Amino acid sequence: MVVDQENVAVNGSSRLSPQEIADILRERIRAGELKAGDRLPTQAELAEEFGVERGAVRQALRSLQEDGLLSNVSKGSPPRIAAPAPTRGEPKPTMVALAPRLVEAFGARKVRVDVVCHTAETLMLALGEPLRRIHEGAVRPESIDVRILLPSRDITLAFPVLVEGDADDHSVHTRWLAMRNAQAQVLRHNLQAFRATHGIDVHVTFRALPFTPPVKLYLLNGEEALIGYYVITERAEEWESKTLEMYDVLGTQSLLFSFAKQAEERDGAFVTESQKWFDALWETITTDLTLS
Repeated sequence: MVVDQENVAVNGSSRLSPQEIADILRERIRAGELKAGDRLPTQAELAEEFGVERGAVRQALRSLQEDGLLSNVSKGSPPRIAAPAPTRGEPKPTMVALAPRLVEAFGARKVRVDVVCHTAETLMLALGEPLRRIHEGAVRPESIDVRILLPSRDITLAFPVLVEGDADDHSVHTRWLAMRNAQAQVLRHNLQAFRATHGIDVHVTFRALPFTPPVKLYLLNGEEALIGYYVITERAEEWESKTLEMYDVLGTQSLLFSFAKQAEERDGAFVTESQKWFDALWETITTDLTLS
């Protein structure tokens, strides 16, 4: 949409106000002319289009940001159109909910993902799409910082465990540990490869929990929290020529509940407290985790 003189003249004024500029951009978003993930033009380009000073454009963008319509707002690059805020009360299966939220999170200039989980399987799978977008050049973060809390190899896990069996039979624990380490190593390799291929500053760090987490938690850029319960079920699986009858969880099938700071006050408080909880665990009772 090009603003001509007829658009510019409002209530006898020769220039649009910041609120009127925000309203025009808001209508473009509503009409689908600007879609989630699209970059806005630069402030200079918008100022030229609307025939105003950059200060008026900055005020308009600030209004859109406060409404939760923009993401990746920084001085270094034009912001992106934000995806609609997650709606409370509408949980979705992990593999449906997590991947698109990670895509949105990786549109930020500095990406930070903090995770509490039982293994890295779900995160490893869900990262496929945002990593593909980096490879194709659709997004280009300056840095990626991923911190993951996993159960320690040295604890007795609450799950998975044998339904019945010898207390000295460590086959279930051995299976879980092999999965934990293999998935985490793949995830770390896939992320750290961007340091060499794209010059992105990547850090992937693991620490060991002294307990079995009953929930999975994903914190995205300090702005969104997704949480799901690990629901224990009885199932059988083949491992090293044995059939293991276990009480275990299927993490990819857990429902994720989304909370965003830009939503209502209650959601914002949940995100803030979840981040405090994660940081406290990271800095206190967890220990260095070696993948082997």
